[in-house]
Amino acid sequence: MINSSRGYKVFQVVNVLIMLVVIFVTLYPFIYLAAISFSSESYVYAGEVAFLPKGFTTMTYEVLMKEKDFWTGYKNTIVYTIVGTAICLFMTTILAYPLSKKRLKGRGIILAFIVFTMYFNGGLIPNYLLVKHLGMRNTIWAITIPGAISTYNMIIMRTFFEGLPNELEEAAMIDGMGTYRILVSIILPLSKPIMATMALFYAVGAWNNWFGPFLYFDKQELFPVTLYLRNMIAGAQQTAVSSGSNTQDLAQIAATVKAATTILTVLPILCVYPFIQKYFVAGVMIGSLKE
Repeated sequence: MINSSRGYKVFQVVNVLIMLVVIFVTLYPFIYLAAISFSSESYVYAGEVAFLPKGFTTMTYEVLMKEKDFWTGYKNTIVYTIVGTAICLFMTTILAYPLSKKRLKGRGIILAFIVFTMYFNGGLIPNYLLVKHLGMRNTIWAITIPGAISTYNMIIMRTFFEGLPNELEEAAMIDGMGTYRILVSIILPLSKPIMATMALFYAVGAWNNWFGPFLYFDKQELFPVTLYLRNMIAGAQQTAVSSGSNTQDLAQIAATVKAATTILTVLPILCVYPFIQKYFVAGVMIGSLKE
């Protein structure tokens, strides 16, 4: 039996060792950042922090947690992520679905124009001027509308739709269902894997986005948490920490805020990912293959 052969046992051992190495390489950066975020400034500067915190302190987290602007930024990030993800999913779906139909006239030309945008764009200054003249600066629309459709994500979703049986739609049409009802009642319920995958892609992008708000927002109350913490790290915003924080607090933040920022920013995504992991894997595999 292959299960009891020596070669198979060696294969299993090697696989386990390789997976342990991969797990270590994957987890070590998070462990290292967590250790730094809870370590004293002097140990961090000395390079003595590896796996466990040294001079354990929660000063950085305490100062960040009591800042009103920090929680305002967190609330803004959640709103921007939810609204932006919903808009992106809607726009990508209504574009990918018709492009998945071979009977669509001019499909090749339309797709060629869309793919063209993957390699060429208007540039930063024209995009900024466009958003400004449309009156979208200092609004949520400035960071959600311009990037509402990702060409790469749209192609994956279109490929997924192409793999669904046409017989289902034909049967629905015979029963008198229209195009929009077919999409909502039949296609979307069958597309949970790809929808979850696209939602994760768009949500992660929206959650980590700081350059868009940095470019289009000049009101601090609109800043997402990533921009708030970026300004704190870079020293570009002197009022990021309230007047109640003393010099020692600021020095402690200067040494460990990057690590604390990463932990606080990544943590929500890490908490959500396990619940949609099965859909994520299925969506990527199915959406990347074409019959």
